[in-house]
This record gives sequence, structure tokens and C-alpha cells, in this order.
Amino acid sequence: MKNLLIAVCILFSTTIFAQEEWGDVNKNEVTLKEIGPVWPGCEKGNVAERDNCFNQKLTAHISKNFKYPADAYKRNEQGKVTVEFVINEKGLVEVTKVTGGTKSLQEEAKRNIMAIPKMVKPGMMAGKPRKIKMAVPFNFKTGK
Repeated sequence: MKNLLIAVCILFSTTIFAQEEWGDVNKNEVTLKEIGPVWPGCEKGNVAERDNCFNQKLTAHISKNFKYPADAYKRNEQGKVTVEFVINEKGLVEVTKVTGGTKSLQEEAKRNIMAIPKMVKPGMMAGKPRKIKMAVPFNFKTGK
């Protein structure tokens, strides 16, 4: 009897955690949560901690790899460039759209995003890998 009670408690607790991780069922409505991709070095912790780590690593990557194109700087080209991309089911970056700014600023922003490393795990939905859409704005200002 004691073993049966322990088994029921373990089963119940894993069911609760699985619902928090993947989604929930309320009043016959199924709600699925999208789980973001996992950046290398962000494997530990719960979903919120991994998402926070992902955002920190992405910000660090962008600032570390940011290079103002020399010719654009000389011509005083400025503007906001937005790069839309997905992290695919394999954890790789695919740029889908680049808008704003001049051609050279767009190319630099795209280069920066394409340098993002392969994710340890892709984004997930209902336990299956899926593409996760993202957008990153770049503000190019020469300060002249």
C-alpha cells in the first residue's frame, strides 16, 4: 500500500510539472506553451531561467559582433535596421527579412545575426521541435 501511495505521488507530481512546461488544460481548452530555443551554456534551470539566459547571450553576441561598416560610417549612413529570423527545428538561424537603413547597414545586421551559434535545443511546442520567430532591431548612429 505504501509503495502504491508513493507511485501515485510521483505520477501526480510529474504530471503537474509537465503541464507547467508544455501547456495546460482548463475547462476543455488546451493551451500549449511555446518553449524557446536553448543557447549553448543555458541548459540548466527552468524555462524562465533558460529564456533569460538566452536573452542575455543574444544581447552579448550582438554587442560583441557589432561592427559599423567603415564605408557607411564615412558616408554618415544612419538608421534603424530590423532583422527578422527564425531558429529552425535544427537550432540553426534562418534570416527571413531585413528592413530599414541602407543596403550596407542591412548586410551588417544580417551578418551579425547569421553568426549566432547553433542552439543546443531548438524551440518546442507540445514536445515537438518547431521554428521560433524572432526580430532584432539595430540602431546605427555615427554620432557626427
